[in-house]
Amino acid sequence: MLDELGSAIVTGAYEKARFPTEAELAVRHGVSRSVTREAVKMLTAKGLLTARPRKGTSVQPPSHWNLFDADVLRWLLDRKFSLDLLRHFSELRIAIEPGAAALAARRRDPAGLAGIHAGYARMQAAEAGEDDTLDADIAFHIAVLNASGNPFYMQFRDLVETALRHSIRFTNRFVGRTASLPAHEAVLKAIESGIPYAADAAMAAIIADVMGLIAEAEKRG
Repeated sequence: MLDELGSAIVTGAYEKARFPTEAELAVRHGVSRSVTREAVKMLTAKGLLTARPRKGTSVQPPSHWNLFDADVLRWLLDRKFSLDLLRHFSELRIAIEPGAAALAARRRDPAGLAGIHAGYARMQAAEAGEDDTLDADIAFHIAVLNASGNPFYMQFRDLVETALRHSIRFTNRFVGRTASLPAHEAVLKAIESGIPYAADAAMAAIIADVMGLIAEAEKRG
């Protein structure tokens, strides 16, 4: 019920319609009022709903949504593809991932490096048709966040995964290509060599490439 209602809200099902009352939701979904109340409470905590005395429950504008919530991010992928959303994701990624790569290069933690190597190996396997290209790309980027050793960077895992899924949807649709192995290898080598500025620049280049494609697509309309 939570998943169905959350996805419906985020994809715009209630933009021009009144959000149902708890009684209506209970009947519609065949559940008890207490179950309905709990689902509404959870959606309220995620910033999707607000309840006011004598006005009932209503949908909040996107500016109030908790965009770092794993469920909200997942529901965003159910929306119609949006260049604006991809640009917003990419702008945030370029503010986060290069810094994480630089920290990973400073630490050069063996376990962190092993994770990045494993992610890159999956990307190589995907290139040969032996792994999923999207999952392999995500594994590499998540490994870099983990290798930073900073728990705050690690908390961006869900956001980066969602952003990459949205990004791959775009690149496959508009330019028909997958992630660049040489570009990701440059990140790996810079981190492995312990050169923070090079790791930062190599990761920034990957995301800047996507942002350039977004700009081209926006010009074409």
